[in-house]
This record gives sequence, structure tokens and C-alpha cells, in this order.
Amino acid sequence: MSHRGVGGYPPAGGGQSPARIGSDSIVRAGSVLYPDVVTGNRFQTGHHAVVREQTTVGHDCVVGSQVVVDGQSDLGDEVSLQTGAYVPAETTLGDRVFLGPRAVLTNDPYPLRQGVDLAGPTLEADVTVGANATVLPGVTVGERSFVAAGAVVTEDVPPSTLAVGTPAKHRPLPEPLAAGNVHR
Repeated sequence: MSHRGVGGYPPAGGGQSPARIGSDSIVRAGSVLYPDVVTGNRFQTGHHAVVREQTTVGHDCVVGSQVVVDGQSDLGDEVSLQTGAYVPAETTLGDRVFLGPRAVLTNDPYPLRQGVDLAGPTLEADVTVGANATVLPGVTVGERSFVAAGAVVTEDVPPSTLAVGTPAKHRPLPEPLAAGNVHR
């Protein structure tokens, strides 16, 4: 296991635990794992990834280059976050979730306008979110759904559904996309 770039050691007297990184993991240069992060085995980052405090990451997960996972998020097993994806605080990702390059999840329904509780989205098992797509706060994307590249998801997506467009409309999932995600 490589610890180069890991910044997961709390300040003296801070009351936090150092990051705990599972076995056979790789944390690449420039990446930072905050205190109280716990990862499963075979976790790996790209370069300059950030995983914030009180986040749990399952086994066999990839947090790609320049990905940010804000604190208090939960990632299942075999999750793959591609270059530049953003996962806000209070987000839940099920097993085998895939976020394409620059996909953005959000958690604040009224940024800087109202004092509201943050509500990250929930992506259930085997969800794929295409490149440059956006999922708004509090939205649930159902199991085996597919969010097309560039889509803006403003409401819950039923399981096994294709979400496409801005705002995203729901369509039947085409047969080639019907299977669950395969860990690679």
C-alpha cells in the first residue's frame, strides 16, 4: 500500500482518527484522505483526488484523478468515479455505481439563498451516470438506471430507467443497458 500524498492524519488533540486505508490499496501522488475516512480493500485513487472526513468507501473502489468526495458520504463496493467527478456531503452510492468524467452530484437546493439542510442524492446499486451529467439534491436514482451524458436529473428516477435530457425525461431502458454494471 502506498501512502504518498495521504493527508489523513489529524492535528494533535483534534479528537479524530487517522484515515484507515484497506489492504492492497493505492493512493496516488497529490491525493488527500481526511481524518475519519475508512476505505475497503483494493481502494485506489488517481492523482489529486480528495476524500473528505467521515466518508466510508467500500472494497474495490476507484476514485479517479481530480475527483472530490465531500464528507459524510457512503460509497458501496466496486464504485468507480471517473476524472473530475464531484460527490457532495450526505451522498449515498450503492454497489457498482459508475460516475463518468465530470459528472456532478449536488446537495444544496438553494445555494447561499436559504438556510436548509443539505440533502445529497442517493444512487442505488448498478447506477451509471454519464459524463457531464448533473443530479440535483435529494434525488434518488433507482437500481440499474442509466443517466445519459449531459442530462440534468431534477426528480427521482425509477429503477431500470433511462434518464435523458435537460431536464431529464424518463424512458424505458434499452436492452443493451438492462444488465447491472460489471466491475472492471
